[in-house]
Amino acid sequence: MRIVHVANFYGPRSGGIRTAMHAIAREYVARGHEPVLVVPDAGATTAVTGGVRVVTVPAPLVPGIGGYRVVTRPGAVRRLLDELEPDRLEVSDRTTLVGTGDWARAAGVPSLLMLHERVDGLLRAFWPGAGKGARPRGGTGVVGSAVAPVVADRWNAATFRRFDRLVATTGFAAAEASRLGERLAGSVGSGVPGAVPPLHRVPLGVDLDLFSPARHDAGTRAGLAPPGTAVVLVVSRLSGEKRVDLAIDAVARVVRDGRPARLVVAGGGPQLTRLRARAERHGLDHRFLGFVPDRTRLATLLACADVVVAPGPIETFGLAALEALASGTPVVCSATSALPEVVGGAGAVGAPDPHALALAVHDVLDRPAAARREAARERAELFPWSATGEAMLRIHGAPSGVPAGVGGTR
Repeated sequence: MRIVHVANFYGPRSGGIRTAMHAIAREYVARGHEPVLVVPDAGATTAVTGGVRVVTVPAPLVPGIGGYRVVTRPGAVRRLLDELEPDRLEVSDRTTLVGTGDWARAAGVPSLLMLHERVDGLLRAFWPGAGKGARPRGGTGVVGSAVAPVVADRWNAATFRRFDRLVATTGFAAAEASRLGERLAGSVGSGVPGAVPPLHRVPLGVDLDLFSPARHDAGTRAGLAPPGTAVVLVVSRLSGEKRVDLAIDAVARVVRDGRPARLVVAGGGPQLTRLRARAERHGLDHRFLGFVPDRTRLATLLACADVVVAPGPIETFGLAALEALASGTPVVCSATSALPEVVGGAGAVGAPDPHALALAVHDVLDRPAAARREAARERAELFPWSATGEAMLRIHGAPSGVPAGVGGTR
């Protein structure tokens, strides 16, 4: 079976969508299927990476979000789909590529939309006041007790109906679609057209071999901080919606409380200069490493940290947090995100404010080191990529054990 996955916001070096697309594609290959990834880039190319064909479509950079590109000529993607002749279509985008769902329906190809983000969360992050009944700029638009859910419902209603199925990675990611479904079922004349397709929950996974407590390296640990100083690590793109500023402020509070700690930030993005200046204003002992392209080095950093802080309030899964758990490092996360579902008891949860997150960091560091590291690893072992791949193939109606060339595969 040829399964084509199209996406926007596919990072040139890293990012959750990129990691998930390649990991799931490798699971398809291992089970005898043929995945093809269609993603934006500077030009049109075709390459094979790790046994997976990747086809790029020319797309411009979106300023201010860390090097991501968005296809502005979706017709090129539809023409490419005509050439690829997929048996199944997966889409990771709710912007310019949603029309591929219409292409799939016309072509008789079953399709699904991956819900990697929440529109209402993005509205609140980038549209100040959207959750407070504010009127959009220009004085027009919906006014109510919470504008973001209303606008999100209208957008999602127009988007979801183009696809046969929806896939969400967590309950938090699924809640937006569930809310819309309840609204449509319980209201007549709501002004929100369409219906919500069947919704499936498929957690993402983690490479349990690459990310492992065995990656802990005494020399690396010594280089991060002296003995007796906790290494508090943040692994994130440095853009506004990730709220790395909350982590910086939280670590500053931890230090003021009398606990020696060094903040280490792995990641690049448009807010790098601003965030480094924030740490310096606090007088915080810190290291900004920039983007870490070597996944093995990243795994070593995660295994050497004492705690990872994932402050993003609208994360719908949090692959970096799961990679930390697999490395034996507990995670502190925002209660408003999906991360509490992923982290479970292998970390601590706080409201997305510095005081609450600082208390959560103290909570984790007060636990015996061996016990907290063991709990983190055990939690991560519940999320192998193999389970993700098998679940996706069940949704596609493709038994995971069928080899290529048999039973309708190719």
